[in-house]
Amino acid sequence: MTVSGPQRPAGSRKRRRRSQWRGLLYIAPAMALVIVFFVMPVIFTGWMSLHNWPLMGAQRWIGFANYTRMFNDSRFMAALNFTAYYTVIVTIAIFAVAFPLAIFVEKERRLVSTYRTIIFLPVVVGLATASLLWVWLANVDSGFFGPALRALGLVERSPNIMASFDTAFATIIVMVVWKIAGFTMIILLTGLQAIPSELTEAARIDGAGRWQRFRHLTLPLMRRTIALALVVSVTGSVLAFDQFYIMTSGGPQNKMISVVYYIFNQSFVSFNLGYGAALSIALLAILVAISIVQLWLLRVGEERA
Repeated sequence: MTVSGPQRPAGSRKRRRRSQWRGLLYIAPAMALVIVFFVMPVIFTGWMSLHNWPLMGAQRWIGFANYTRMFNDSRFMAALNFTAYYTVIVTIAIFAVAFPLAIFVEKERRLVSTYRTIIFLPVVVGLATASLLWVWLANVDSGFFGPALRALGLVERSPNIMASFDTAFATIIVMVVWKIAGFTMIILLTGLQAIPSELTEAARIDGAGRWQRFRHLTLPLMRRTIALALVVSVTGSVLAFDQFYIMTSGGPQNKMISVVYYIFNQSFVSFNLGYGAALSIALLAILVAISIVQLWLLRVGEERA
């Protein structure tokens, strides 16, 4: 004879089922937004990428020809290389500024709230607006940088900062760091504040120096927070467009054309929508792969810790 487990009352099952349907009802608006504004556009973009899709005229099925074309497109490869270079440089620069700022504003001190507000203020400025502001600052005649250098006696006449790749690229890096570092600082600040003060105090009593506490205590406990900030920074850098379009128009000598800028040119300047869609799907795949690798490295680090 078998003994069955305890049976749940019918009323309890009904309440549970009703609660599940209520939960689905609550998330239905968010699910609808995701489906309408993300899933469906991605599916349609994938469909477009399999066609020769001009702005005017009939579409023609060409299969994966657009995808094979991109591997032989030297301009796309150049844009991909430049985007990777920019992503590495700007991500390192953002973290090099945001982490010390997060450590500085994490401690309770006089006017710390004011410091946090001042550092975060550039984040609320739109990237296009910030780019236009820095275009004016770098203007040869009416800007700020050139006349300031001339007033300090460093140059005889105001230089055209945006005329050469090195100075223009450095200007964009500084602008992006000024604009984004405050946001990254807030993310890192939440991780710092989540570290129990008892652990830090115990490490200090045991004789651990500031660098030892940072290396062996702060960094391991902030692994997830750093991973989040890293994913956000890398994703935003790979999708960079506004600063290059507004500040340099891809120049000088088309050396600052990012992947998104190149997709924009193919889709809305050359009106080759099918090829632009294929490039967009490829960029989406690159972003997914980067995120997977970053999360995998995080998990490997946690297993070793």
